[in-house]
Amino acid sequence: MIPVSGANQLALALGLVCALATSVVPAVPAVAAPAANCAQPPQDQATPWAQDMLNAENAWVLSRGGSRRIALLDSGVDAAQPQLAGRVDAGFDAVTRTGKGDTDCFGTGTEVAGVMVARTSPDNGLVGIAPDARVVPVRVVASKGFGAPEVDPAALARGITWAVQQQVDVICIPVAIYTDDPRVATAIQDAATAGIPVIAAVGDRGGSNDTNPPPYPASYPGVIGVGAIDAAGIRWQNSAHGGYVDISAPGAAVLTTWRGQGTVAASGTGIAAGFVAATAALVLRRWTIGPGQVRAQLRATALPSVAGPHSEDYGAGIVNPYGAVSELASTASPSAPPGYTPRAPSRAEQDWAAAWTSSHNLALVLGAVALGLVLLILVAAVAIPRGRRRSWRPTLAPPPVDRPEQDEPSPPVLLFDDV
Repeated sequence: MIPVSGANQLALALGLVCALATSVVPAVPAVAAPAANCAQPPQDQATPWAQDMLNAENAWVLSRGGSRRIALLDSGVDAAQPQLAGRVDAGFDAVTRTGKGDTDCFGTGTEVAGVMVARTSPDNGLVGIAPDARVVPVRVVASKGFGAPEVDPAALARGITWAVQQQVDVICIPVAIYTDDPRVATAIQDAATAGIPVIAAVGDRGGSNDTNPPPYPASYPGVIGVGAIDAAGIRWQNSAHGGYVDISAPGAAVLTTWRGQGTVAASGTGIAAGFVAATAALVLRRWTIGPGQVRAQLRATALPSVAGPHSEDYGAGIVNPYGAVSELASTASPSAPPGYTPRAPSRAEQDWAAAWTSSHNLALVLGAVALGLVLLILVAAVAIPRGRRRSWRPTLAPPPVDRPEQDEPSPPVLLFDDV
């Protein structure tokens, strides 16, 4: 046994106590308090360029889209996103045919919802075009592995049919398929019969390296096809172009919401379709009109594009929220005054009208003949006297006067010499 001094005994006892305390109480790592001078997360409080261009705040005096529901057929919408919280319904998953659509794996649906109904935040300047409207998310986008999202026409048709059954006010379809599927066409017709306007993106295959195929459902009659423009008002390079483009809206590097939280700069005709769908919600809150009139209203009040009043790149122009809610374009034909019943003309009135027409035509013929005679007399009055003076021979010009010049120059004349 090794002898232990008093100091060693004290050190041994303290070590034993520390070891026992460590085995009983777990160690807690220290957390450093944030320093007051550390950099904070960036906050973009500037107004996004798309909001500056559309200037929807002017329209909010007349309409904010309150109580209007927009069915959004995309990848779903993240209902927990802070700027979308309280504005997203449960929705429907048309891919699995069961469940809700208020979650979003890809984020594209959340991006479109942001430009439509996002509320203000102290962290950024983003706010939706129709901040009092609601989004009804309908998931129609499926994925396989890590590839691009796919749109099944059957799921798209189911989503449209479900939205019609829910009696939504507007249907927004930011995705496009490139086959004319009869199931989708039938669902679009059902929406038109129910009086629900359908706004659809024209697709992102209009670039120089793409074939610009016809997009559906934007190519169907009555559907409002939406193209995308950039901050300069020029067609976004990938935006499809053709006769199916009814109107354009911002769709290049647009600030909008991202799933989870925060914002992202998103591009695509789907974003542009969100702006137009939100404007349609403002219109339906302001005016009581049908889907055909909504399309006419958006086109009639559109801002002119760089290509003029109508083109295959921009449609009727750029969507104008304020104009759409402040000026109602009339599409009705002129009607008779109340109490007025038109009567058929009498036989005497018909005979008089026929005689007047015959007299009018005869007067025109006689006037033309008289004018011709007057011109003939004037020509004769000038030509006959001149012909008599020349004995009706053609007049020849007199020969030129010959003024020969001296071969040698004259001697010089001095100033003071006598000439």
